[in-house]
Amino acid sequence: MRLLSINPATEIPIHEYQSHSHNEIEDILSHAVQYQAQLALLTPIERVQCIKNIADILISGIDKYAEMITLEMGKNIRESRKEIEKCALLCNYYADNGLQMLENQIIETEAYKSYVAFRPLGIILAIMPWNFPFWQVFRFGIPALLAGNFILLKHASNTAGCSFLIEEIFNSGGQKKLYSILTDNDTIAKIISDKRISAVTLTGSTEAGKAVAQISGKYLKKCVLELGGSDPYIILEDADISKAAKICTDSRLLNAGQSCISAKRLIVDSKVYNQFVEAFLSEMSAKSYGDPNDETKDIGPQAREDLRNKLHKQVQRGLIEGGTQLLGCKIPVMTGFYYPPSIVADVSTDNPLFVEEVFGPVAVITKANNENEAIEFANKTDFGLGGAVFTKDIEKGEHIAANLINAGTCVVNDMVKSDPRLPFGGIKDSGFGRELGCFGPREFMNIKTVVIQ
Repeated sequence: MRLLSINPATEIPIHEYQSHSHNEIEDILSHAVQYQAQLALLTPIERVQCIKNIADILISGIDKYAEMITLEMGKNIRESRKEIEKCALLCNYYADNGLQMLENQIIETEAYKSYVAFRPLGIILAIMPWNFPFWQVFRFGIPALLAGNFILLKHASNTAGCSFLIEEIFNSGGQKKLYSILTDNDTIAKIISDKRISAVTLTGSTEAGKAVAQISGKYLKKCVLELGGSDPYIILEDADISKAAKICTDSRLLNAGQSCISAKRLIVDSKVYNQFVEAFLSEMSAKSYGDPNDETKDIGPQAREDLRNKLHKQVQRGLIEGGTQLLGCKIPVMTGFYYPPSIVADVSTDNPLFVEEVFGPVAVITKANNENEAIEFANKTDFGLGGAVFTKDIEKGEHIAANLINAGTCVVNDMVKSDPRLPFGGIKDSGFGRELGCFGPREFMNIKTVVIQ
């Protein structure tokens, strides 16, 4: 099977990659066992040095890596550079703080000595998406490397070029091989079942997560799933409307709307609904779309034609079900898989646009009669990745974020974003397990009790 990469801005094929044969996959797995054994001999200090080297490689090659992201999935070149910079920031965080995460934890018991040790699990299979083709891999991969695990990556087929560059970066960062890639979609179930694979992580759709969890469960493999999201952003009557409108716009249009944690459902108190809609429409209307290499443009195309078509069908269904078209909502007549910044207002809680994840630059606005109803609407979803609340009453905002919104990350007066210092992940149909912070490495470690009498 061949993997064809297409430039979403020009619709011109970039490169055709040959998928791995069954024999090649067997060779990769056999070699991974050898590489894992070599990696296990590295001390934590040596692993940290590998991570420092990787950070340096990223920054020295930032233009090359950013250009590949933009070429393959259409991200605006400014955002592509920021993605590489964030990967380097993550590396430096774990280089500076990783050793203390691996230290034994002494537990006082009646024994002469007892403690918890953190040891690597082995070979970790990562199935990663196209929307942040470097960041998603590094977000998992650097903590997994710090933990002493060997990484086996199955990347999205439309970002194969990025996957080869990432392999080059990781394996240039140390004297031992740290990382291998797979290019075959059809044998993932078989690879998960292979006894040489210790654990699995997937970032992707809820449907893909359920399939991976089912196979992993059958073979008792640890798995971490970071899946879809339909993040609610609550705008209360005492919110700074101008600030909220700007932040919601920036969040909704990040990566041309192709982000799990963007502002997907804007739930607005009825007392400020018209005021917010006016401010938000002004912000969204000012945003431009076009050539992702043009830094004056705000967003580039959708990553694939089928994704844009799915998005447009969702929007049209939502309008038929009673939503009000305020901006965009039409496929432009131009080369490239573009979709304009769009707003659908007056969306009821049973409208498909409220219920489903909308993966593109389309904002959905719903009116709530009061604060309690806004919180109820926010939680009326099968997803639970992130959420935000906007209010000038910080104490109230913190109470809502910490106690009342059901999600893995909740923020007050800002957009939801991942931070290397903080754990990241979701609940419900948004998955389970955590990445980043001190939790990221430990998800793929044997948390081992040692007792000495």
